[in-house]
Amino acid sequence: MAQIGDRLQADIITAMKARDEFTLTTLRMVKSALKSKEIDTRKALTDAEEQAILTTMIKQRKDSYEQFTKGGRAELAEKEQREIALIDAYMPKAAGDDEIRSIVEGAVAQITADNGGTKPGAKDMGAVMKVARARSLADGLRVDGGKLSEMIKAALA
Repeated sequence: MAQIGDRLQADIITAMKARDEFTLTTLRMVKSALKSKEIDTRKALTDAEEQAILTTMIKQRKDSYEQFTKGGRAELAEKEQREIALIDAYMPKAAGDDEIRSIVEGAVAQITADNGGTKPGAKDMGAVMKVARARSLADGLRVDGGKLSEMIKAALA
């Protein structure tokens, strides 16, 4: 396992010593998901792969949180919220609107340069999105796909 896995193991030991059952259970669940994916792929996970797994786990918990809130199950919704906060601590820093805007502008400029100075249009959305994602990963930032998509549409309009 890469960086996240190493931090996770150290935090599991800390939670064991502190007898923090909730944290211990949650961190073991995360470690199990990472290990399962590692076994499936038959190779060590990269940081990007680990982040993708954690992102999926956070999305699942957000969905559960919404369902429990709608169903009037406050105690279960609160548990999901705590798990989200714990898992989110292992993710890279989330990019703010200004940082996302900067990434989008850089991606549009790169595609414009690649197209011989022709500004990309709406049909180039996928190409700009791909470049923007690569730039955010290179910067070590986590970017919300929905926000990124909106800003790219606005930039291409």
